[in-house]
Amino acid sequence: MKKKILIVEDQFVEADYLRMILTKAGYTVCEIARSVEEAIKIIEKEKPELVLLDIFLKGRLTGIDLAKQLKEDNTAFIYLSANSNEETLAAAKATEPYGFLVKPFQENNLMIALEIAFYRHEQSNEALWRIEMKVQRALSQVAQAPGTWISKLISTANALQQYISFDCLSVKFKPKDGDQFAGCTFLRTGFDEYQTIGIDELSNISKLTTDEIAQTLKNTPADDKAGWYNGADFTALFPAHPMKALMARTFGCCSNLVLPFLFHDNYALSLSFFRRIPEGYSAEKLNGLLRLQQSLKAVIDSITPEQKKEALSMHYLPTDSRPAPNLHQGLFKEIIGNSPLVLNVMDLVTQVASSDTSVLILGESGTGKEKIADCIHASSKQNGKPFIKINCAALPPSLIESELFGHEKGAFTGAVEKRIGKFEQADTGTIFLDEIGELPLDLQVKMLRVLQEKEVERVGSRSVLKINVRIIAATNRNLEKEVAAGKFRLDLYYRLNVFPIVLPPLRQRRDDIPALTSHFIDHFNRKTGKKISGVSERVARKFECYDWPGNIRELEHLIERGVLLCKGSIIEDINFPEFGKKSGEDVSEVRTKTMEENERDHILSVLKKCHGKIWGPGAAAEILNMPPSTLKSRMNKLGIKKSFID
Repeated sequence: MKKKILIVEDQFVEADYLRMILTKAGYTVCEIARSVEEAIKIIEKEKPELVLLDIFLKGRLTGIDLAKQLKEDNTAFIYLSANSNEETLAAAKATEPYGFLVKPFQENNLMIALEIAFYRHEQSNEALWRIEMKVQRALSQVAQAPGTWISKLISTANALQQYISFDCLSVKFKPKDGDQFAGCTFLRTGFDEYQTIGIDELSNISKLTTDEIAQTLKNTPADDKAGWYNGADFTALFPAHPMKALMARTFGCCSNLVLPFLFHDNYALSLSFFRRIPEGYSAEKLNGLLRLQQSLKAVIDSITPEQKKEALSMHYLPTDSRPAPNLHQGLFKEIIGNSPLVLNVMDLVTQVASSDTSVLILGESGTGKEKIADCIHASSKQNGKPFIKINCAALPPSLIESELFGHEKGAFTGAVEKRIGKFEQADTGTIFLDEIGELPLDLQVKMLRVLQEKEVERVGSRSVLKINVRIIAATNRNLEKEVAAGKFRLDLYYRLNVFPIVLPPLRQRRDDIPALTSHFIDHFNRKTGKKISGVSERVARKFECYDWPGNIRELEHLIERGVLLCKGSIIEDINFPEFGKKSGEDVSEVRTKTMEENERDHILSVLKKCHGKIWGPGAAAEILNMPPSTLKSRMNKLGIKKSFID
């Protein structure tokens, strides 16, 4: 059956040219839409499998606005655009398109972009299905296993974390008719670790009395419908839902997803998920959770009536705070830290590991990309099979092809015997291509063939070899800029970028520095036979103020040097390179702001000058030279609220 494509383009000549190319290539083309409003009507009627979407269209809405809806509906889309400013491109990228074509483009580029987009969409759907099946099996095990209602809910939270990431999960349990209820919150403190928080624990953390919290609970209506709320939409709930405001103040929550239940035995339960990032949830996540309703109901139905009555008599206090079973014990033993950014990376690893999907690990040098690749392989079905690592930047250009694909005897001067390439060695297993951004353009073509055809050809050979290899690639380069500069192939980029994992730099996860410091001190104690117990307060302050351009690797080397030079049981001082210093030992000095913080300050200053006015002549959007819808999106992402402007 021919795939159906919708063209959303307000320039008739360009749209008609696209229609002609697609029809010639065998695709079915819907009628052409020249605005978002027209596109929505056609999508409802025709149900296209992919949308070619211009960013700037006639009417009030842009292609980016339509892309957000397409993402929620799980419809693949490719942007078509002429030159755009960085703000527009950033907003487009945030919608996670399946491709991006810059006008004017060649017919061949369009065909390649379509092939890759359909491939990526198929792969992402398969990965999503695998995760859902895994979560459903885990919930079924929870329902069948014995345990208290708290232990079952902790295990449920642990199972759901693979699918619906959260930093806090609040549970409210009550009879359908009655005011009495039980409730608690599970605060994520580690990958498989949760702190169970009742009213007394919340009182200690929030510094409110138990009576004040009880009154807040009483004044908060029950969540009676499923929904998701990000950024400003979440803060808009605070007046009517004071408990959500308390969660935001106490735990730094910025987004919320809600799923209420009503059970056949007249008990109601609501699950309220919270994240510390403004864009934490989406319609896609809510729909996925709704598909798990029956499995979740089975868990709650497995709790006996006696336990439910007991729960309602506990005055919100949990009686069982045992941690969830560690389903991934040992998997992340080399990943140190429990900051939200690191936990999010661990969640992504568990989601993708069991599939054959290609993974692209992005991050600065020294952030631990190879260790994440190790974790993916160790938890995959390829574990126990070959795991071949190769650094593309470390090989001379003349040897890369032979190293990757092998060569026959006599293929070139010096080839005195046949050589098996890295891809052949990795057959049935995994290959890790570090610094993939350094691969020469001519070899990128052959790499693309390996991904597409799953076959390699040795240098000097006339035959091809079929292989079955899972590919994990990594780079510290911005591949999108490399593509724009003509240094990296667009088709290879999108083939690799099916499942990207972005590793945070150390300066964005400073809470993990003490744990990393202790880990490296223990490591070098074992190597040197010393018994150093830690660093001085002075060194700890230096660590807090340093910018860490070399990230975790730099911290490791500094600790190694400190251990070797240390004369006592405490590392009293460490010397930093001048280029990485931020504020010396004085932690009171203002640290260098990130690009997002500078952008936030700039938008706030403009909004204040405009008295909060976003639309119209002389308003903030006009001054900032961006569409009002884009400005609103940036405000939500940066956490800019109206209260900050007034």
